[in-house]
Amino acid sequence: MNTPVVNAKEINKLLARYGVKFGIYKHGEFKEQLFPFDAIPRVISAEDFRQMEKGLIQRVDALNLFLKDIYTDKKIIKDKIIPEEFVFISKGYLAQCEGVVPSKGIYSHISGIDLVQAKDGTWYILEDNLRIPSGASYPLIARELCRMASPWAFRDNDIVDNRNYAKLLKDTMDYVNCGGINVILTPGRFNAAYFEHSYLAEKTGAILVENTDLFVENNILYMKDFQGGKTRVGAVYRRISDEYLDPLTFLPESLIGVPHIMDAYRAGNTAIINAPGNGVADDKGIYYFVPKMIRYYLGEEPILKNAPTYLPFYDEDRKYVLDNLQKLVVKDVSEAGGYGVVFGRDMSAEELEKWRKLITKESRRFIAQEVIDFIDLAVVDNDETVMRKADLRAFVLSGETTRVWASGLTRFSRNPDSFVVNSSQGGGFKDTWVLSH
Repeated sequence: MNTPVVNAKEINKLLARYGVKFGIYKHGEFKEQLFPFDAIPRVISAEDFRQMEKGLIQRVDALNLFLKDIYTDKKIIKDKIIPEEFVFISKGYLAQCEGVVPSKGIYSHISGIDLVQAKDGTWYILEDNLRIPSGASYPLIARELCRMASPWAFRDNDIVDNRNYAKLLKDTMDYVNCGGINVILTPGRFNAAYFEHSYLAEKTGAILVENTDLFVENNILYMKDFQGGKTRVGAVYRRISDEYLDPLTFLPESLIGVPHIMDAYRAGNTAIINAPGNGVADDKGIYYFVPKMIRYYLGEEPILKNAPTYLPFYDEDRKYVLDNLQKLVVKDVSEAGGYGVVFGRDMSAEELEKWRKLITKESRRFIAQEVIDFIDLAVVDNDETVMRKADLRAFVLSGETTRVWASGLTRFSRNPDSFVVNSSQGGGFKDTWVLSH
């Protein structure tokens, strides 16, 4: 394979010029920063991707079946596969979604599944993101710019073209559309992923809207037009968290939601992508049960492995965690973006004891995992090639069929001593090349 010659500094200048930034709220302030791009791609063999693809489709199909079951028949609870109290005390479970089956029975239309590859080549699932997974736009635009900067690299290497993401997304929206136009609902310019909202709207032909552009009348969702008229909306790819989506159903103080949108959704007059209430399935505690879900709903053995995980909620697991805390990583089940993650190896004896007491007191709040020594990838840092930890966010789209985008967001740590790769923690990203054969 030929190694591409791309000037990462020039690409990053273009990314900044096009507004490809990542915004974060820190200490009560909104800050925008460049999401640093590294020009050395991650390369995944065709064989590796085929296996990963099968495992991701299997996992997302099981998670969709779980969501439908939890909000309707609850068979998995009745059959004692998952403890009842464990599901209903999840912050992601929304009683307001009870009995609501979305268009075509699909809950997670866009799933962002985070994986790492151990040094023996085994892929492990770290997290399932089923609410508002972000990040697909970054490898899309980076590939676009790299094609312009180094066209021969893509001509001379057998790389799967990743420009079909917009079509996969549009096909998904069209499939669940309840009659009307497709829109992407953004909370506005100061959202962390605003660039992505506008970019995907442009690529899919959906209309980018804010809450003031939408209204509900007789349980039907409409968009206002410039002439004072209205256009029916059949599918909403919302980039607003559940609790802010509808002030008449969730938080009344929300200023970015659409009043009565949940009424239109419950009536089956519009699709919401992803479905409200999905958080119960990507709770880090529920993650522990996904292999059991696959066996229960599909009658299959999981193709992709979870990282070895312990639930302090269970007495046996709690004892193991307390006895081995110094070699485990502890995660707060309600946190995201790399927050709420602590490594036992970095703690003093006093801190370990403090954490033992906290885990004992709030056992449902945490999971603990073995630290996977996942592979390092080469990145360029100050004109020097160095090795850094990296993960992969794979995007799985569920419409008429479940499909895996042959690309993904590879994030890497810019800190040589850190396993945390999240952009909100200062990480960078690189393109992901899937080889065609």
